[in-house]
Amino acid sequence: MRIFLPPTSPGLGVGLFGGSFNPPHEGHRLVAETALRRLGLDQVWWIVTPGNPLKSNSELPSQADRIALVRDLVGADRRMVVTGIEAEIGTRYTEQTIRFLRSRLPQVNFVWLMGADNLADFHRWKNWRNIAGLVPMAIIDRPGATLKAASSPAARMLARFRIDESDGRILPRLAVPRWLFLHGKCSPQSSTALREKAQARH
Repeated sequence: MRIFLPPTSPGLGVGLFGGSFNPPHEGHRLVAETALRRLGLDQVWWIVTPGNPLKSNSELPSQADRIALVRDLVGADRRMVVTGIEAEIGTRYTEQTIRFLRSRLPQVNFVWLMGADNLADFHRWKNWRNIAGLVPMAIIDRPGATLKAASSPAARMLARFRIDESDGRILPRLAVPRWLFLHGKCSPQSSTALREKAQARH
């Protein structure tokens, strides 16, 4: 089966921003915009997953519906590329997806992006050490997650590979493992709170 990947060119800096985005919100967009600006990326690929292996997906809206919501959120910004590639290539875990993209696009400088709330649970991800060894990672601060993320098992184990956030623009080209923590403006919105609010209205 032919896989259609977004157009790229050698040396392009691309942030990979994966999630169920149920629903996507301004906090997600702020993460992507912060990464674009602070890391000097050319694009951010929003990888809308079929489902989170660590969560129940029984009430998860369809991937097509969530992709449509993300596209509405990012609007006409050409730097934001929305994709459901994991369903196309049949991957369930982040490590598999990154390996596929690196094998197909070896000249692209990929960076894995995630909110600080995800770093707190990163040690629970399948083969998380391998992820850190495949691409540089940028952790973007989220409300209430700063201290929990910084003291998490993954952060402690990867501490010697952390660089200062002032060096963000060189991160996409650094040998792995390397990562940083970007502080700055945060949005209080969360998918959980938005789902609870929607349920309360029904």
